Amino acid sequence: MSQISDRLIAFNKGLLPDMVQLKYQAMAVNAFTFFRGTCHIYYQDLQPTSTMPPSPLIWACGDLHLENYGSFKGNNRMVYFDMNDFDESLLLPACWEISRIITSIFVGFDSFHISRAEALKMARLFLKAYCDTLKNGKAISIDPRTAKGIVCTFLETQANRKMKALLNQRTEIKKGERLLSLEHIHHFAIEKGLKKKLIKHMAEWIKSVKHGPHDYKVTDAAFRLAGTGSIGIKRYVFLLRAADDKKKYLLVDMKQARSSSVAPYTKVTQPKWATEAERVLAIQQRMQNLSPALLSASVFEDEPYVIAEMQPTEDKIDFSVIKDRYKDIQQVINDMAVLVASAQLRSSGRQGSAIADELIAFGADTQWHEALLTYAETYAKQVKKDYKQFMKDYMSGFFKPA
Repeated sequence: MSQISDRLIAFNKGLLPDMVQLKYQAMAVNAFTFFRGTCHIYYQDLQPTSTMPPSPLIWACGDLHLENYGSFKGNNRMVYFDMNDFDESLLLPACWEISRIITSIFVGFDSFHISRAEALKMARLFLKAYCDTLKNGKAISIDPRTAKGIVCTFLETQANRKMKALLNQRTEIKKGERLLSLEHIHHFAIEKGLKKKLIKHMAEWIKSVKHGPHDYKVTDAAFRLAGTGSIGIKRYVFLLRAADDKKKYLLVDMKQARSSSVAPYTKVTQPKWATEAERVLAIQQRMQNLSPALLSASVFEDEPYVIAEMQPTEDKIDFSVIKDRYKDIQQVINDMAVLVASAQLRSSGRQGSAIADELIAFGADTQWHEALLTYAETYAKQVKKDYKQFMKDYMSGFFKPA
């Protein structure tokens, strides 16, 4: 049994056992999916190092990587491209956040069979666009009106996707009634008693939330599998039907919020949140220009959850598809960097984060770039080594339950 496998077993011990097996399966796809599922290992390895440059404190998503961006509709029903997962979010040094996404460029590009030279160019481009945005001192949002190139095309395509398509994909008609499809690869049946409690809880949430779908009724619920790092937590999808239109539906996601896996490895004093869901909600709302529709926090059976509408517009840029299109990759990396800097500016001066003037000065200072690049590229090699050992243990059956 290897050290890396011991660390994985220890971290995932408190998660749903059957789902953890699916998590290991997802992590086995390539080194990048392994990297996505091991945020805790990244920060555990980072914490003792003395090579990371000093940097201002910022509100961080915590698990920033190439696939932690996507499209979504806000409460104003406009489509945005932004960071979209804040489960690990905390107050952290800026270089911790930036080092993880730069590492993800090196790991991801290698997994997508994009050259090391190209990865280094894109890493440098990311740092330049990030710092240029900080120096400008103004937060920017990306929607179809402001997007360029492939990101603009991507958002326009997502905006035209219809709810009907999502319903056809996720639901089925049984005896004249639309229900969540348990044939869908990411849907699982829920025990009858728990399902009844969940539906009751969602019905109460609809009544209590300020801008909720008050004219909708909950008609079905299922367990939902999504992501990589978050596989193993409790997560549910609900089907809601409009009271005044039997053909109008909504899908709502309810995701368990656990403590950030980064928390044990930072000495930065954090605010005291009422629940972990309130932490996720507060940081997401202050970092994003506009948050996804119906975003809110709730408590079910003494456990905190984050609730948001599932939408036909949710999607990610697939780097494996555009790996030979240099200009498209360049546009996406540039926009990702702009969004990170914008989120930090937008949330500056809040509960301990650096003020905008400090971030502007940090963006003007390029002396830390090479040290961060060296760390990220070196750690990417460690990820590849850890993944190789993980696969050896995985194929030997080490992760199978007794």
